[in-house]
Amino acid sequence: MFGCQGGGLRVRSWFTLISGLVECLGFAGAVFGWASLVFVLKTEGYFRSLCVNATINGTAVEDCSRQDEQLSLIFTIASFMNNFLTLPNGFLFDHFGTTVARILGISVYTAGMLLIAFSMNSVLLFPALSFIAVGGILFLMTNIQVANLFGTHRSTIITLYNGAFDSSSAVFLIIKLLYEDGVSLQGSFLFLACCSVIHLFRTFVLMPRTHIPYPLPENYTYGMKCGGTRDYAVAKVEEKNIQTSQSEEEMPFKETSPQGQNTDKMERSFKSCLLSWFFLWHLLWLSVMQLRHYLFIGTLNPMLNHLAAGDPGLVSRYTNAFAFTQLCGILCAPWNGLIMDRHKGKQREPGQHVNAHIFLGSYDEKSHFLWKFVTQQLLRKLDWGGISKFPSVHFGKLYGMVMALSAVVSLLQYPCFTLIKGPLGGDPFYVNIGLTVLSLLAFINPLYVYLHCRRQAAQRASSNKSASS
Repeated sequence: MFGCQGGGLRVRSWFTLISGLVECLGFAGAVFGWASLVFVLKTEGYFRSLCVNATINGTAVEDCSRQDEQLSLIFTIASFMNNFLTLPNGFLFDHFGTTVARILGISVYTAGMLLIAFSMNSVLLFPALSFIAVGGILFLMTNIQVANLFGTHRSTIITLYNGAFDSSSAVFLIIKLLYEDGVSLQGSFLFLACCSVIHLFRTFVLMPRTHIPYPLPENYTYGMKCGGTRDYAVAKVEEKNIQTSQSEEEMPFKETSPQGQNTDKMERSFKSCLLSWFFLWHLLWLSVMQLRHYLFIGTLNPMLNHLAAGDPGLVSRYTNAFAFTQLCGILCAPWNGLIMDRHKGKQREPGQHVNAHIFLGSYDEKSHFLWKFVTQQLLRKLDWGGISKFPSVHFGKLYGMVMALSAVVSLLQYPCFTLIKGPLGGDPFYVNIGLTVLSLLAFINPLYVYLHCRRQAAQRASSNKSASS
């Protein structure tokens, strides 16, 4: 199909990159389009039996708060499984390689699509959405390594994949629009299940059997028609990295060498990466931001119903507007990576650091919802830019660890939703205020990076001064 070296490898690399972006954009993060799907599920009557007649201020109304709670619980469990199972999946990916991890992802993803397509019982939505979430994150995890083929542009491509992952949430918007035009929910999900043939093609033809190492070894090859050369080259690099990691595992962790420079050996040590302050503060930052993001998605439909006084047309329009901002996320995501690639390896002034963060305000008036959608998506795309910058030899384990630990915190979204629907009467204002205050903890991460860069700059200046004297 393609040659394995020289120009042929470059063509294969670009084809793998583009097809991977299509895969992530069209499938991987579909679960985060929940706000669009839940609108269709309500129309289809899922958990409709939980709605009861009630009287509020002398007016007879239909109370569907229990239906909203069940649907919110489905998303809570799915988003938890999406993150928490990344840890065992990461170990699976590191140990068995790309092919095994992708076959598992394709299997559970297809099962989730088929469960929704043939679900005669609302309860089947619980495993179905979780399967889609777990399969989708495996697509992302196995595709991110493609960035290793593009050396100096690695950060840009990583953020591009993350942007495509988030933008794929618009898949459920397409399903919603097709449903409103007469296409059945079953037909849409059957089509998505059949698309697994595409994933299998990429797995066996365009993706490596094991891993794509970083940095790339000389004369690296992968894919079809490379015979034993491919596996041998990758195996030698991975064996060397693992041996280096094991030899350093028992050494005490130090973030920098005496000269203030990061050492390659320390970077390859799983234990040192796990116990670093960078990892711990990054975990805190991700946990807080992810809780805010998941709660926003999970409560959007009932919140819009509350603000629109139950007008389905207005709820539908706002739901579509939110989904369109998610679709545009792929345009925002690469900027963080471009900044990181541009400044990679450059000497920086004291205190200068490369980090992209944005503060998300909490507005609840309907006139501010479009602005809130935009800022929420900017936060999601810019902040996820650096999450995948882990050493390649331990990528799956570290990526899985940070996702699994943050998943535990994300479980708080369901108690928050219950608080909103119960004592707060459907008004999320006070919960938003509390989460905004909690979000201030996320600033510890960029502050620590800032102070660390200042220390490094001061050490470099001191070393240069000593050398010149």
